Amino acid sequence: MPSATNTPPVILTGDRTTGPLHLGHYVGSLRNRVALQATHEQYVLLADAQALTDNADNPRKIRRNVLEVALDCLAVGIDPDATTICVQSALPALAELTLLYLNFVSVARLERNPTIKEEIQMRGFGRDIPAGFLCYPAAQAADITAFRATLVPVGEDQVPIIEQTNELVRRLNRQAGCELLPEARALVSKTGRLPGVDGKGKMSKSQGNAIPLSASNQEIEAAVQRMFTDPNHLRASDPGQVEGNVVFTYLDAFDPDEDEVAGLKAHYRRGGLGDMVLKRRLTGILQATVAPIRERRAELARDPDFVMDVLRSGTAKAGEVTKRTKEVVMAGLGLFRL
Repeated sequence: MPSATNTPPVILTGDRTTGPLHLGHYVGSLRNRVALQATHEQYVLLADAQALTDNADNPRKIRRNVLEVALDCLAVGIDPDATTICVQSALPALAELTLLYLNFVSVARLERNPTIKEEIQMRGFGRDIPAGFLCYPAAQAADITAFRATLVPVGEDQVPIIEQTNELVRRLNRQAGCELLPEARALVSKTGRLPGVDGKGKMSKSQGNAIPLSASNQEIEAAVQRMFTDPNHLRASDPGQVEGNVVFTYLDAFDPDEDEVAGLKAHYRRGGLGDMVLKRRLTGILQATVAPIRERRAELARDPDFVMDVLRSGTAKAGEVTKRTKEVVMAGLGLFRL
């Protein structure tokens, strides 16, 4: 048995199962998952229960996309021998911890969470907010702490969720009089938040402005052609603006030649560089990035039994881990046990 000092750090990350994953997920989290799985104990949670918070009228959509998201995770290079992939709704300890944690946070604090506020506005809920959606930070805290994760790869917009998780952890630790649970740190990729191809907010499945990881070369080319650049850059000879230019944001995220990108930015600012040149470069880079993922995904899709075996074994392992944590939390808080 390894000593505590040799135990690798625990990572928890995951995705709502509302549709196939896209390039925003790839730069925001998936690349980090692949890079870190060799040095960390990593869990990927397929968050189907959380997806129901704003899709309760269509549970079949959530069920169907569990396999779609699992395919995407495996296709980008997540190794089920190194990373545990599990299904949220099949882990009862997560629901039990969520219910417990809701007693340690107020409605006002949940409503103040910047991530929740932004999502409520984007979805147009007004005051007709599903209770499960409003309580998402508590559910996320249950997910993170159940695995005793200390590192959580997230997009920039999810950092307030991690901060609120740590607030709950500190309160629970004070209540127990000991370090019952560890705090977690958000790991944000250098890209942070990838905008949609239309330049309106982040890339999102629900907004229809995403490039899925299964996109064909033709779909990628069409998406890049739609990308917002600089509306005042009417002729190639005109000086152009780089800031807020979606094409340059994607080049920063995906082009491996940083020096070349820096040179393109300088050229664009002084004039003499057309938008189509940039878009052709970006199209080629994105097609090269997506092609091996798409091909691997198609290969995996032909063997659904393998994918189901990955989910069953991963969920069984995660079930034991989360059950133990739930029992530790209940004992630490002095709750009645039979």
